[in-house]
Amino acid sequence: MELRIFCEPQQGASYDQVLALALTAETEGFGAFFRSDHYLKMGDVSGLPGPSDAWVTLAGLARDTTSIRLGTMVTSATFRLPGPLAISVAEVDAMSAGRVELGLGAGWFETEHLAYGIPFPPLGERFEKLEEQLAIITGLWETKTGDSFNFSGKHYALTDSPALPKPVQQPRPPIIVGGHGAKRTPQLAARYATEFNVPFSPFEFTTTQFERVDAACVAINRDPATMIRSVALVVCCGTDEDEVTRRAGAIGREVADLRENGLAGLPEEIAATIKTYEALGVTRIYLQVLDFNDLDHVRLIARDVLPAVA
Repeated sequence: MELRIFCEPQQGASYDQVLALALTAETEGFGAFFRSDHYLKMGDVSGLPGPSDAWVTLAGLARDTTSIRLGTMVTSATFRLPGPLAISVAEVDAMSAGRVELGLGAGWFETEHLAYGIPFPPLGERFEKLEEQLAIITGLWETKTGDSFNFSGKHYALTDSPALPKPVQQPRPPIIVGGHGAKRTPQLAARYATEFNVPFSPFEFTTTQFERVDAACVAINRDPATMIRSVALVVCCGTDEDEVTRRAGAIGREVADLRENGLAGLPEEIAATIKTYEALGVTRIYLQVLDFNDLDHVRLIARDVLPAVA
């Protein structure tokens, strides 16, 4: 089992805070450091100093870290055009010497679009655009150097693109698709993704989603075993119940809820819950760390949970 650290900077974090968390994750042996791609805070938090751009942040981390993998969970297709996004990700891949992964989704948070003047089309159109973006980005990266790439879709058209720059990772960086959609999401994952992620969901629903993506793979003659399965869960670990309660309070959550719908409790309890996901075929878990000021939390998980599940 690989454990990855996943943070939400739009809730209130400077680049220095994000970097400190990333460096702690790297030093402590976590497999990757991911951040959300949002432009507006959620819930009753100040959000100061304000939102940051995911790929600008990852470009900085690409130079300020040395070994940990980096990515988005997930970039919104509504935020960027597919050609420029392919260029940005390839550039950050080069800046990091091949450590980048792209999570890509349709977008869902309408309020942030309204707040920053970003068009927010209906759900069906967002999924149409997501599908075309996946086709374009993978097509650009996989086009042989010296050849050109063309695409004509309902929403995007590319004519004689040189399909440059190429990412360091060949044939392309890993792509992550996931979510709660019953049909189109598994189908898009089966066609384009290296990894299928089920975020913040009950265990039973997670099982159902994996069954759906397996069926979608079989439908296009892809071996389901080639799809990496992952989940994202809020983590709240403590050496005793008082510490668990304190950490839950610091992020505005109830311990009982986190135990039921996340990873909460003493290290041995969290390790046991992780084992149940491992039995489901999950090989990666994204631990959502919501308190940027509590680096000891990450160190505790590294010391007492990682060795039990690695």
